[in-house]
Amino acid sequence: MRSKLPLLLLIAATLSLASSTIARPSSPSTDSTGGVQVIEVTAKKYEFDSSPIRVKQGAKVQLKITAKDHAHGFTISELADGAAVGSKPGLVFSSPQDCTKIEEGQTATIEFVAQTPGTYSFRCCVHCGWHHRAMKGELIVEP
Repeated sequence: MRSKLPLLLLIAATLSLASSTIARPSSPSTDSTGGVQVIEVTAKKYEFDSSPIRVKQGAKVQLKITAKDHAHGFTISELADGAAVGSKPGLVFSSPQDCTKIEEGQTATIEFVAQTPGTYSFRCCVHCGWHHRAMKGELIVEP
């Protein structure tokens, strides 16, 4: 029994040290963007890379959209698909949102708060070629 005691003490000490070095969940921290969820999107002939985009309800979102091959545009409705006209906006933009033109090699930033769950369709709003009308995507706001 005596020969096992040092071994048991060694195991106890090891477990004690190991438990003090285990990572504990920390409280949420604010990143350098002020708690904004930044999502990189690429616009290229005839698609938006990263679609569908999923965010949580209440999230502050910053879409950074880069046009890769030539000028493109970006527009998204403040109302979820199928919402009644006159409904409360589901996406609240930091600045008026219309058609944002993005020149080749440039990046545009669209900022909003995702207030209401639903699917929000977006599309290219600058004619970019034969299949311009097919250049669409979805933003899904999850509860």
